[in-house]
Amino acid sequence: MRHPTRAGVRDAAAKITQILPPTPLFTSEINGVQVAFKAESLQPVGAFKVRGAWHRLSALDEAARRRGVVAFSSGNHAQGIAWAARRLGIPATIVMPADAPRVKLDATLALGAEVVRYDRATESREGIAGRLAEARGATLVPSFDDPWVIEGQGSAGIEARRQMETAGLGRPTHVVVPCGGGGLAAGIALALEDARVTVVEPVGWDDMRRSLEAGWIEPVGANPPPTRCDSLMTTRVSTLTFDVLSRRGVEGVAVSEAETAAAQRWAAERLRLVVEPGGAVALAALLVGRVRAEAGMLVLLSGGNVDLAAYARVMTG
Repeated sequence: MRHPTRAGVRDAAAKITQILPPTPLFTSEINGVQVAFKAESLQPVGAFKVRGAWHRLSALDEAARRRGVVAFSSGNHAQGIAWAARRLGIPATIVMPADAPRVKLDATLALGAEVVRYDRATESREGIAGRLAEARGATLVPSFDDPWVIEGQGSAGIEARRQMETAGLGRPTHVVVPCGGGGLAAGIALALEDARVTVVEPVGWDDMRRSLEAGWIEPVGANPPPTRCDSLMTTRVSTLTFDVLSRRGVEGVAVSEAETAAAQRWAAERLRLVVEPGGAVALAALLVGRVRAEAGMLVLLSGGNVDLAAYARVMTG
């Protein structure tokens, strides 16, 4: 079985540099400390997922490209796969939950992907996607349990390090990352081997935090609380991501819905950025002091695909 590597992250970064400009790096002062914010919310698909999608799909040979790809996602990975597939001329099918945000569903369809809906409460997206891929001879591309995907997401760390050094901020020493299945966090941990990494999840969905504390994978418990962080609703992390993060001694924290909403408002007011709930959890942890601001800190704002009505309610408090 192939495992993600730091060399693979460097290869992914080189490939992505050829097709996408760097996402902006913003700075703002928190508790007297200048903190850097990487705006992955400004990617063409509104999230970092385009990185892993491009690295994975561009690695397929011509025969595999003709057979197509199948993925499962609540929306951001879906758009990343659809974007990369359209650019590479690969047929793409995405298994999406019936309650996926409309903005993410519409964007995935607009990129030319076929969408298969499922019930998040009663059906297995992995099972549906696996059966589709097997029937069609297509390549299955998970949203985080894939070495190429992890390496592609890590390219954000290499890009941010260059930007911080150019801006006179030095290399990142502590990176705070939103976490669902852990693909972005694992990629960052590989890319920035000398930096401390903290993952942030919604309360009740913080299975990576509990897994890292326990030393083995702990799934989300029964009847987890509702969350607006649809992009982070992963019920079990993968061995690939857990192994990378546990070897690095990564720690995790959790934030509430109210704290996430406050972070979305802060990003709009201070950085002039639209950030979705799942993309704002790392910022939320910093604002409430669950993670202490320090020199050399890098915070990932991982996505900006919002439902406008829900976002308007958040903005008005």
